[in-house]
Formats: sequence, structure tokens, C-alpha cells
Amino acid sequence: MDTFEGIPEAAFRFYAELEHNNNRDWWLEHKPIYDSAVKEPLTLLLAELEPAFGDARLFRPNRDIRFSLDKSPYKTAQGAFASSAEGTGFYLQLSADGVLIGGGCHTPTPAQVARFRSAVDAPSSGEVLQAIVQDIEAAGFAVEGERLKTVPRGFDKDHPRAELLKHKSLTAGINLGQPGWLAGPGAAAEVARRWEQLRPLVEWIGRYAPP
Repeated sequence: MDTFEGIPEAAFRFYAELEHNNNRDWWLEHKPIYDSAVKEPLTLLLAELEPAFGDARLFRPNRDIRFSLDKSPYKTAQGAFASSAEGTGFYLQLSADGVLIGGGCHTPTPAQVARFRSAVDAPSSGEVLQAIVQDIEAAGFAVEGERLKTVPRGFDKDHPRAELLKHKSLTAGINLGQPGWLAGPGAAAEVARRWEQLRPLVEWIGRYAPP
């Protein structure tokens, strides 16, 4: 198969079972299901979306357990990321719960955070971001990211965009469950539609807080 035909229900069943069988033997036995139901359709989906959203890749399915108390070897979700700038772009995830669609910047450098706060502080760019965030929330996305408990040092605690200034990273996502369209080729258009809703956020970050 060389064209995207949808995400089969077997992908979500695979992750539901993996949650209870997270070990190497089970993975090796069921890897053909992962390849056919998860890896292959997502690879084809990303290839279809890349021209509009940038270079895309699948994350590795195995976990880095070297410094983790949790020694389960495999991730219980498959993530994918498309971007035109390092660390900033569009996210897609499959798990037992269904599909999650998101975007933004998850792991900015300290220099990016400084540029981000400067742009939030400036009325011209900050008010634009505030409007973008409001539109995204109205579309059903949850605006998230690592945040400080208080406004960072150097900014007025009563700043009109105080909540945005608290962000060290800024992302937005929506959990869609397992909608019927996932199983067919129209899923590509549905993912693209959601990513387009997030494009203003991704482009604002890329312009004002680039790597």
C-alpha cells in the first residue's frame, strides 16, 4: 500500500493491549500489528501532510529507561511531529484513548523563552498572540505548556498578558477519541483542518521565538 487509507481500529486495540503487556516478548510477537496498523498508515499520512506542514517524523516506539523509575520498555502512544523549525510545529498522537492533535513549541531553549516573553510583553505582538490563543480555545483546544506559578521577574504582576508571560512552553491540543473518519482516507483532511487551526500559533512562535 502506497496511499493513505485511514487508521485502522487495530491501532487502538494494539495500544490497549500494550498497556497490560509492556514487555519485549509481547512486543516482538505483536510487532507485525504495530507495523501494519500504526507505523505504515501514519507514515503514509505524514507523507501526505508534509507539503503543507513541513518535514514530519514518527517518534521511536521504545522508551529511554536509563534514568526512569518506570522500566517499561515501550511507549503506550505513538507520536508524530511535523515542523519547519526545530521543536516548533504540529503534533499527532495515537493511543488506546484515540487520537490527539496538537501544535506549538514543547521544549524551547532559555533564549527562546526570553524572546517569547519579550514578544508577549510588546503590545503589537503580544495582543496578536492573545487573540490567537482565544481563537484556539474557542475551537476546542486546551492551551497548555510548562508554566511558572507567578509572573516572571522583570514583568509587572498585573501585566495584561500575565498568564501568557508565565509560560515557559506553549502548546495546544485536543483529544478527539476515535471518530469514525479516522478509519478512512478522509482522516488526512481532518488532521490537516485541525492543524490549520493551530497554524497561527505555530507561525507566531516561529516568527517571534525562533530556535
